[in-house]
Amino acid sequence: MPTTTTQGVTVSVTTNYLPDYSSPTQEHFVFAYKITIRNDSEFTVKLLRRHWHIHDANSPVREVEGEGVVGRQPVLEPGQSHHYMSGCNLKSGVGKMRGTYLMERVANGQEFSVEIPEFTLMVPFRLN
Repeated sequence: MPTTTTQGVTVSVTTNYLPDYSSPTQEHFVFAYKITIRNDSEFTVKLLRRHWHIHDANSPVREVEGEGVVGRQPVLEPGQSHHYMSGCNLKSGVGKMRGTYLMERVANGQEFSVEIPEFTLMVPFRLN
């Protein structure tokens, strides 16, 4: 499970290929990913924004940026975690994602960037 820690905030990722929502003959491969964000710092933090780089083997890099995650801007006290699920579609069935979260220390409004670890998206039948 890819994991990184930045300024006391740990981000972990797990992925799943969703064959029931994919259509390989039409170059449409759908993946789900679960993100866990854990606040191991001594500060209460709030997730403000996300910024993703999505690499598809047969396509240009896509960037996705916006407020919060899945419609929320979670606030995490020290020791708390937040989990969410989201998804991504690829044309090739092979790719990777990486990104950052813009976080804020609630007490003083100081903003900082947290790395989202790079993770691979690959359909199981392409592993061999």
